[in-house]
Amino acid sequence: MSTSIINILPDHLANKIAAGEVVQRPESVVKELLENSIDAGATSISITIKNAGKALIQLIDNGKGMTEEDAEKSFYRHATSKIATYEDLENIRTLGFRGEALASIAAVAQVELKTRREEDAVGSLLRIEGSEIKERAKTAHQRGTTISVKNIFYNTPARRQFLKSNNTEFKHIYDTIQRLALSKPEIALEFVSDEDTILALPSQTLEDRLKTLFGERHFATLVPLREATELLTISGFIGKPDFARKSKVDQYIFLNNRFIISRSINHAVFSGYEHLVEKGNFPFFLLFIELDPNKVDVNVHPSKMEVKFADEQSIYRIVISVIRKALGGSDITPTVEFQRNPGDFSGLRHTAIPRFYSNVPGAALPSFDFNATFPKQPSGSEEIPFDLNSKLDQIFAKNPFADPAVPEDTATQFQHGTRDSEAQEGKGIWQLHNKYILTQIRSGLMIIDQHVAHERILYERALTRMNNAVPSSQQLLFPQTVQLPSGDYSLTMDLLPFFNTIGFETKPFGKNTIVLEGVPPEVKAGTEANILQEILDEFKNNQLRVKLEARDNIAKSFSCKAAIKAGDKLSETEMRSLIDQLFATSMPYVCPHGRPVLIKLSLAELDRRFFRT
Repeated sequence: MSTSIINILPDHLANKIAAGEVVQRPESVVKELLENSIDAGATSISITIKNAGKALIQLIDNGKGMTEEDAEKSFYRHATSKIATYEDLENIRTLGFRGEALASIAAVAQVELKTRREEDAVGSLLRIEGSEIKERAKTAHQRGTTISVKNIFYNTPARRQFLKSNNTEFKHIYDTIQRLALSKPEIALEFVSDEDTILALPSQTLEDRLKTLFGERHFATLVPLREATELLTISGFIGKPDFARKSKVDQYIFLNNRFIISRSINHAVFSGYEHLVEKGNFPFFLLFIELDPNKVDVNVHPSKMEVKFADEQSIYRIVISVIRKALGGSDITPTVEFQRNPGDFSGLRHTAIPRFYSNVPGAALPSFDFNATFPKQPSGSEEIPFDLNSKLDQIFAKNPFADPAVPEDTATQFQHGTRDSEAQEGKGIWQLHNKYILTQIRSGLMIIDQHVAHERILYERALTRMNNAVPSSQQLLFPQTVQLPSGDYSLTMDLLPFFNTIGFETKPFGKNTIVLEGVPPEVKAGTEANILQEILDEFKNNQLRVKLEARDNIAKSFSCKAAIKAGDKLSETEMRSLIDQLFATSMPYVCPHGRPVLIKLSLAELDRRFFRT
């Protein structure tokens, strides 16, 4: 008598268990059927559901169809036309490849399949219930495949009772169909639910498909992007920061036209926005990433939505860079409007970037030696008419974009787009209260906060130096000894490589003492020791409030403390040089801490306030 307790499950039971990995709800069926139709070369697909897919899911396509033999084989587990060898598995370009979908669907539903190839006179019909073939026959049918899935989970009632309400299940199905509509705008698509036509999309361009699905007004808020590197090509659209939403809807990533979920890429997108999006808000993005299939594993989960990248770090850094470049090339400057009551001048409304932080403290200081930071203009440049639009064209024609988070050989492949900036009609540029720079633009007035503008410039400059390991240091005629508290001395020793790369030449000198032999050229003479201590203090404050990477923290701390302050008087040459260098940064609209650098006051708003309109 056998004492074995190990049982080999019969096929019908094993199939039901395995089906749970692939078919979790009606939406899973819709997804798998749509992917099969696309892989079959369909250019027109119609999906009909009843009772949110619980009673019926029917798909009709004009793909290449199947023979009678292949139609039956398609319901076998691990039967697929997509791969035959291990090498094929390493080079997957189709949406399906595991050979599990139809077998799983047939295990938990009643399925009817009709199919015909172009060269066949008649089509084939197959009826299957619970993995058991009930009928084989010849039938009249147009080229392509029609598959009807009825009564999902009819033979697994415990699974069926876990389905959600019709509204919830319908939403899942709609989201899946919408994702396909976005990934394949060239495919004509019809979606009918309980006799109501939900979508009727012709073959379109991606732009027209976006307008159809989201509306013209929403499309007007999108920023296009496209970059090609040796590793990957990325294209698509991202939303302007001021149109971010409170939920993570409308975020799409397609890898080789396959919809995927990637926390790494999502995080890279949000990092690319820096502080432009208020915490708790989420921007729209639609990204198409083309990558060598050998450098990604899509065979991670039966849903095929999770992937593993061979070089995730490089992809992460490239995505950040592309997002910043697209935003930097778009006009996302905050616009100020007064309250609508003409007699009330007490309030201002910021209509583009809603996130504002507390003011940067800064007491009145002696006139700042700006020439130590910005290069001298040619003699007589004070009289040269200043054309802001021409300056922007010159700046971006030279491709200043080289994001410090991206390797140099990658960054140089990016080209900054021309910003949609206003032409300068006047020559005026003014400093207001030694704090703000005012300049005329075509649409009205642009106001720049001189401290945060300089902070943005220094931040990117520091990151570039650390990334390239090419310090820029100004030697001190007389080296200075700086005695630090023991904790600060220990921190300085830990951060010494970062200090050296941004231009601080320091050496240990006895107990808790260092020698400063050189400093970055942006540090004002006579403030060297104070600046070093302030950077350490800022670094510690940042660590308490938010956990930053040491490299980024040092760059932010340095830029904050070395930047010009409110109260520093600037000459006209210095103000123009500041604007030049600001618009040569990758993100001129916000400082490293999230405060806005500049705002616009429209001429139309001024006219309204003076009752000219």
